[in-house]
Amino acid sequence: MKILIDIGHPAHVHLYRNFYNEMTERGHSLYVTVKNLPSATRLLYLYGIPYTLIGSKGDTLASKGVRQVFFSLRLAAMASRLGIDVGVGSSISLAHASVPSRMKSVIFDDDDDLVQPLMTRYGHPFADMIVSPSSLKNARASGKALFYPGYHELAYLHPCRFTPDPEVLNDAGVSQGETFFIMRFNAFRAHHDKGVEGLTTGQKLELVKLLESRGRVFITTEAEAEPELAKYKLGVSPEKAHSLLSYATMFIGDSQTMTSEAAVLGVPALRCNTLAESISYLREQEETYGLTYAYKPAEFGLLRERIESLLGEPGLREEWQRRRNRMLGDMIDVTAFMVWLTETYGMRGERRDLSEIDFSRFR
Repeated sequence: MKILIDIGHPAHVHLYRNFYNEMTERGHSLYVTVKNLPSATRLLYLYGIPYTLIGSKGDTLASKGVRQVFFSLRLAAMASRLGIDVGVGSSISLAHASVPSRMKSVIFDDDDDLVQPLMTRYGHPFADMIVSPSSLKNARASGKALFYPGYHELAYLHPCRFTPDPEVLNDAGVSQGETFFIMRFNAFRAHHDKGVEGLTTGQKLELVKLLESRGRVFITTEAEAEPELAKYKLGVSPEKAHSLLSYATMFIGDSQTMTSEAAVLGVPALRCNTLAESISYLREQEETYGLTYAYKPAEFGLLRERIESLLGEPGLREEWQRRRNRMLGDMIDVTAFMVWLTETYGMRGERRDLSEIDFSRFR
């Protein structure tokens, strides 16, 4: 079977890299396309995954729209030329490309419909299948949706797929058991981030001051960090970031993805942005499993109070690992599910084969 994976964000490299390796080992032919995103292409290089560049994203909403047409046409042409059977990804481009070609499009999407109106309106209707965490059952209108018990982050951070490398502590200059914090600040430049706000520079500095009194602080950012925060920049290689995160005392930031990564690793995760109550999978991690907390920027004082309260709790790490284990008991190895789903749907081509899935086979 010929499979195309389209990468539209650095997080997608992590989401699909184990899938790429396993499907390759199973004898399938895989092709990877990626937009000209240095952080994404660097990860693909570090993981030894060959790729084809399909262009650069626009800066404005209008230019993004124009570029989107180009991306879709480029993928459609590539799918037809190579005889692609199944396209796997999370982009509008992939959904559009499946219409004029024989390629079936399987879109893995963990964002609520209301959070991403453009994808919901212009992407979902063209996809052959939309695959989402079961936490989105009440937040996904499309009848093409297939739900599974898990999160995107469990495609690469499930215990079956991930073991932290203790050598990363040496790379970061911290000792085993030392208190340290990881912070992540987003740029909010994606089409679905319009109107979304995270922490202000003043709030970031206030948090750094609070945390620095307890331990080391490392900061990773999507855009260039403010000059006042530059000295805290995380210096480890990006493919080692999850190992360092797994040893962290706490995660604080305004990023959705890294909040969930910390949560599924059993690290207390606190998030502050205007989407605090809008992301279903993060709400599930908070309300059902108690792994994360969300606050809006106007609730910054409550965020501070929660940080101070958690740092005063004895046995914090042990408690969060207990909560993590409870969550893992309900979830699946998402990569194993992706492999099975792609082979089943791609080879049989019949959606009715997927009406009743025994998810226990993926635990």
